[in-house]
Amino acid sequence: MSPCWPVDFRVASFLTHEIATIVSADFIVKSIKSISVFGLGKLGACIAATFAQRGFDVVGIDIDAEKVRRVNEGLAPVQEPLLAETISAGHARLRASSDARAAAGTDASFFIPPSPSLPNGSFSNEYLLRAMQSAAQAVREAGNKNHLFVCNSTTTPGTMDSVLIPMLEEETGWVCGQDFGVCYNPEFIALGNVINGLLEPDMVLIGESDAQSGAALEELYRKYNRNKPHIARMSLMSGELTKISVNSFITMKISFTNQLRLIAEKCPQADIHAILDAIGSDSRIGRKYLRAGLSFGGPCFPRDNRLLAYAAKRCGLRAPLAEASDLVNEMTKERLLETVTDLTKPKDTVAVLGLAYKPDTWIVEESAGLHLAQSLHRNGRNVLVHDYAANRSNSPSLFEFGVLDDPKTLRERADVKVVVLCCPWPGYAALEVHRATKLLAFWRM
Repeated sequence: MSPCWPVDFRVASFLTHEIATIVSADFIVKSIKSISVFGLGKLGACIAATFAQRGFDVVGIDIDAEKVRRVNEGLAPVQEPLLAETISAGHARLRASSDARAAAGTDASFFIPPSPSLPNGSFSNEYLLRAMQSAAQAVREAGNKNHLFVCNSTTTPGTMDSVLIPMLEEETGWVCGQDFGVCYNPEFIALGNVINGLLEPDMVLIGESDAQSGAALEELYRKYNRNKPHIARMSLMSGELTKISVNSFITMKISFTNQLRLIAEKCPQADIHAILDAIGSDSRIGRKYLRAGLSFGGPCFPRDNRLLAYAAKRCGLRAPLAEASDLVNEMTKERLLETVTDLTKPKDTVAVLGLAYKPDTWIVEESAGLHLAQSLHRNGRNVLVHDYAANRSNSPSLFEFGVLDDPKTLRERADVKVVVLCCPWPGYAALEVHRATKLLAFWRM
């Protein structure tokens, strides 16, 4: 295997960064007052809305005409707690357009298009390249030098330096670090709490093409954040590795917890909750994510962890901890399926409660509940599903199953053989089932 990058590329990159810092006296990144946000999805809409609420002039760019219409009417384009109120509060400073040229006069452009995973674990750059290319063309036509291009989408390590910056330089005819700046600025947020997560983060991560670009983005966050988070500035490559490493570490902690739960289940009188309470009291470990439950899912954790393993392979190495986290996660899913299958037979009815991967969101991507429901259905069980946010209109995969309209009816449903709580929505805390029904719950609710 070849290393992540040739030795001469590393040296060239370092020298280019240093020389740009020295010779770019004419390159001045303005204090950022106006912002364009490309991509008005789950994260992009929240970024645009919070920037406007905090006093910046914002234009959102999206090819979806319906999202553009809703934003311009002061409505939320996607479902997310507090988003509607935030858009309303900043509506006077927020507009949207399907034309990238609307961003030409802004000081900085933020890019949050989808970055789908590829079979080998890396991320596709297709949508990111399209968005950034259209912005580069608009900025070039307007002659808006000193523009700052900010990538918020997670990228495969090396993408910023080897793919995105060369494309921007070709499209503009300018030089990065002399005529425009680039930053890598992924967010660390949880769906269902995006607004507060953006405004009050633990850390702001800034990968920078040059010191002036990083300083301009840091100044923006000093004004934008309601708290005073740690602002970590570093090279673009370091930023890309940091982003996926944070999520990989969290998944490792979750998989360790699940591994321990599976062991404790086989040990008479072992109480997983007591064990985790004790472990979490050690300050070196801490209690965050040290909670008995099921597999991790969602749009970030599984694929960021796999991306770290991919990045290691590109360097001629292995990331056995990342690989093991993924292995334990899949094993946790399969163990849950085995447990329910052993308690039922074909044509039995099973109720799966909680299809979202976590409370306060409707996203079912790689969730424990969806995996269980699909696997049971394909093994001949009659599956009923319920969730407080996910439904057939926002999650079409639920059309595969019957719908349980109200979990309170389970008290009278003797036909339901097993009820499985797969997402710890607070509404399930007082759940009662028929005395003939087996209830499986893995959280201390």
